[in-house]
Amino acid sequence: MPDAAPSPMSRRAWIMILAGATMVTLSMGVRQSFGLFLTPMGMELEINRQTFGLIIAAQNLLFGLIQPFIGAMADKHGAGRIAVIGGLVYAGGLVVSALAASSLGLMIGFGAMVGLAMSGVTFVVVLGAVGKIVPPEKRTLAFGIVTAGGSFGQFLVVPAAQALLDAYDWRITLFILAAVAALMIPAALGVAGKPPARGGVEGPPLKAALAEAFTHPSFWLLNFGFFVCGFHIAFVGTHLPAYLRDLGLSPSVGANCLALIGLFNIAGSWLWGAWGSKGSKKNLLVLLYSLRAVTLVVFILVPLSPASALIFAATFGFLWLGTVPLTNGLVAQIYGLRNLSALAGIVFMNHQIGAFFGAWLAGVAFDATGSYMLMWIVSIGLALTAAAANAPIREAPLVRGQASPLAAE
Repeated sequence: MPDAAPSPMSRRAWIMILAGATMVTLSMGVRQSFGLFLTPMGMELEINRQTFGLIIAAQNLLFGLIQPFIGAMADKHGAGRIAVIGGLVYAGGLVVSALAASSLGLMIGFGAMVGLAMSGVTFVVVLGAVGKIVPPEKRTLAFGIVTAGGSFGQFLVVPAAQALLDAYDWRITLFILAAVAALMIPAALGVAGKPPARGGVEGPPLKAALAEAFTHPSFWLLNFGFFVCGFHIAFVGTHLPAYLRDLGLSPSVGANCLALIGLFNIAGSWLWGAWGSKGSKKNLLVLLYSLRAVTLVVFILVPLSPASALIFAATFGFLWLGTVPLTNGLVAQIYGLRNLSALAGIVFMNHQIGAFFGAWLAGVAFDATGSYMLMWIVSIGLALTAAAANAPIREAPLVRGQASPLAAE
C-alpha cells in the first residue's frame, strides 16, 4: 500500500508560523546585539567584563529557570497572552537599561527584566503553539522556519544596532531598540488562542509527564546536549566582538560577524529542521555538535584576520540554532504534544544554565588570564562531549503503561 499523502498545513498554521517567526526575529535579534554594548557601557559605567558577563549570564539564567513554568502556562492558556506580557516587559527592560547609572540598573533591566521577558516571546512558547497545529510530518520543518526567524533578526538588528551606536550613544540606541521590541505585542495576536493538538500522542497530565520524563535517560541526554548549545551561543554571542577587538580588528568586524552568524543560521535552522523531518534527529545532533568542535579548532589554529573571523562566523552560524528544531522535535516525538511547552521548557532551562556559564565564565577567565583561549578550549571539549551524549538517545515514541521507561524502545 502506498504511503499516505502528507497533510497540508492550514492557513491558521501558516499565520501562527509567520507570527511566531516575527516574534522570534525581534526578540532574538535585539538580544543578540547586547554584546556590542560591552565596551561603551563598560567605559561609561566603569564596569569590567566579568560584571557585564555576569549581567548577561543572569539574564540567561532567569530566562531558563522560569521557562518551564511559562511553558506550562502557555500549554494551559495559550501562547498569545503570555507573549503580550513578555513583549511589554522586554521593552520595559531596555528602557530601564537605557536609564541605568550603574551595574545595578543594568542588572535590573538587561538582566532581570529582559531575562524574564524572553521566556514568553521566544522558542519554547512559540514552538509549543506551532507544534500543536502543524501536521506531525512537517513539525520539525515548521520549528526550523520559526527558529530561522531568530537568525534573520540577528542579521537585521545587529548591524542596525552598531550603526546606531556609531551615530548616537548607547542610551539612545537602547530607547530605539525598546520601540522595536514593542512590535512583538501586535505580533502576539498571530499566536493567540489555544489550538488543539494534532497528530501524535497527546500525553498524560503534567505531573505524570514530568515523572516519566525524569526517569527516562534520553530526556537527560537531551538536556545535557542543550546545556552545551547554550554555553557556546552565550560565549560567542557575548564575547566574540570583544575578542576580535582585543586582537586588533575593528568593531565593525565583530558586528559583521554577529550578523553573518544570523544570516547563515537562517539557512542552517531551515535545513537542519528539514533534514530532521526526514531522518534521525539524534544522529543529526551528533553531526552538528561534531562540526561545531571542528569549526572551533580551525578558528583558534588559523591566524586571525577579518577574513578568517567572517568565515568562522558563517560556518558557526550554519550550526548556531540548528539544535532547536531537532531538540524540540525529539521532545514532541518521544513524549507527545500535550505538555510540549512544559517539557521543552525544562530542556531549554538547561540550555540557559549553560548560557549562564558561557557568558559569565568567559568574563572570569579573561579577567584572570587576559585571554579567552581557555574558553575556546573548553568549548571544543564540550562540543565533543555533547556529540557523544546524543548518540545513545532513543527516538521511538514513549509507550505508556510499561514497567520500564525504556521498555517501549
